[in-house]
Amino acid sequence: MEEKQLEMIMGLIMNAGNAKSDAMEAIQAAKNGDFTLADEKFKDANESLVQAHHSQTGLLTAEAQGEAPAISLLLIHSQDHLMTSIAFTDLAKEVVDVYKKIEEK
Repeated sequence: MEEKQLEMIMGLIMNAGNAKSDAMEAIQAAKNGDFTLADEKFKDANESLVQAHHSQTGLLTAEAQGEAPAISLLLIHSQDHLMTSIAFTDLAKEVVDVYKKIEEK
């Protein structure tokens, strides 16, 4: 595996993991009634997801140019990690909204 591809794969894993962690911290903040912090954590999560997408786009661009990355467990894991993080972040937003509605009552 080329070093550039490995960097993109690891960037995907790292940034997707950061997004998921930030989304979990947003839920914890909302659970404690700190919706300002929850919003900040979602902003951080979104920034990490954007960075992860940049890595993914780099891999897709390389493949479109005929430089397909070697299919490896790391590549598969990176894609799985990204999709899980996106789904988790979306679900975390719903959980925070529920906490906000509870707080309003």
